[in-house]
Amino acid sequence: MSDVEKLTKDTVASGGVLAMLYFDIHAATKELVQDLGTGFINSIIQKPGVVFALGEIDEPKGGEEGKNWSSTIEVKVLTKNFTTLAGICMANSPFTVEILRPDEIKLPLSVAHELLGTMSATTAEYKKYILTKLSKPEEILQLQENLKRRAEMGRKILKKE
Repeated sequence: MSDVEKLTKDTVASGGVLAMLYFDIHAATKELVQDLGTGFINSIIQKPGVVFALGEIDEPKGGEEGKNWSSTIEVKVLTKNFTTLAGICMANSPFTVEILRPDEIKLPLSVAHELLGTMSATTAEYKKYILTKLSKPEEILQLQENLKRRAEMGRKILKKE
């Protein structure tokens, strides 16, 4: 058994997940597609909770008549847990994900709570970004007032616990 296979087996046995993630990438030049792809793969490798990641960038295509170049990136990633994999997916939006191991994912309630909290925080950030970019100044003021009320409700809930 190779060292990588042993590491994979041990990590999956202790709650890890081995998955293939598929991304698309676009840029003005073929070289920029390759550079961005390499940097992207490297950023996944460096994320906390990633045991290892191996990426492959397909040969970029396109570039005719002012069109962008594009390519597909496949990343095989071994994470310490499902939450890490979910975080990578939320942050990077692969166009598809294939879980290779284990055959079944079971989550303790504490992990499910953590995952749902992370998902909520991520979508709230996206929502805030979109709203602040598209809203008129008076709508932004209303949004800020709503956020203050929400924070106050959160403080009250925390005091009850």
